[in-house]
Amino acid sequence: MEMIEKRVSDGSVLRLIRKWIQVGVIDDGRLLVSETGTGQGQTISPLLANIYLHYLLDEWFEQEVKPRLKGEAHEIRFADDAVLCFQYREDAEKVMEVLPKRFARFGLTLHPEKTRLVNFGRYAEEHAKRQGKKPATFDFLGFTHICARSRRGKFMVNVRTMKKRLRRGLTAVAEWCREHRHEPVDQQQQTLDAKLRGHYQYYGRPTNSRSLWKFYRAVCRIWRKWLSRRTRGKEMTWAKYIELLRHHPLLLPWITHSWNCAGSRV
Repeated sequence: MEMIEKRVSDGSVLRLIRKWIQVGVIDDGRLLVSETGTGQGQTISPLLANIYLHYLLDEWFEQEVKPRLKGEAHEIRFADDAVLCFQYREDAEKVMEVLPKRFARFGLTLHPEKTRLVNFGRYAEEHAKRQGKKPATFDFLGFTHICARSRRGKFMVNVRTMKKRLRRGLTAVAEWCREHRHEPVDQQQQTLDAKLRGHYQYYGRPTNSRSLWKFYRAVCRIWRKWLSRRTRGKEMTWAKYIELLRHHPLLLPWITHSWNCAGSRV
């Protein structure tokens, strides 16, 4: 509440927020009340977390950390995921040393598997080659970020859909197809198109077309598998399935966030 009181002075609003935090949530018919922090699943939790991290990390990094560094530094944060970028490794090591202490001071801990130093940037590829290794990558907001070169040899950052997110998306599609395999084909097509459209709208980034096509082809295979199980002993052949796709085509991939801010087919 200390962080909220810096921006909100109305006592009635503060009391309402305290009640909201302490009310708890119902899970499988049981009332769960958290003694510390906010209950997971409460609608106010993401908002309070953003306020908390704004003062804990954002302001601290801008006002106290950056003036003490040797080179440039930048922070990119969305909710509880953040990437800190440094020009020099020694600056990154200094912040890496004090960051756990900063979080512990406010009752938080860093994820041990997600918190790491990565040599990333226009010189990381050359440094990795000298060591006989591939340049390091990192995951952020569902994308794996990769050091790459353009056709003209200039440094650029390529993105790929995280393997974990790809598997999770396909698992959800397979579960839906299994549960709704007896519905009319045109209705299934409409729902699958909506799922594909949502996937493309988020992951349709330049350099990610290969992952989009991988997702599309996997969805096509999953749909055929569960259409084949509508009746026992009558598996749908690929010839019949291709004919079905001619009449009920699934939405093809496209880049929804191209460099010129206009979507393009891939």
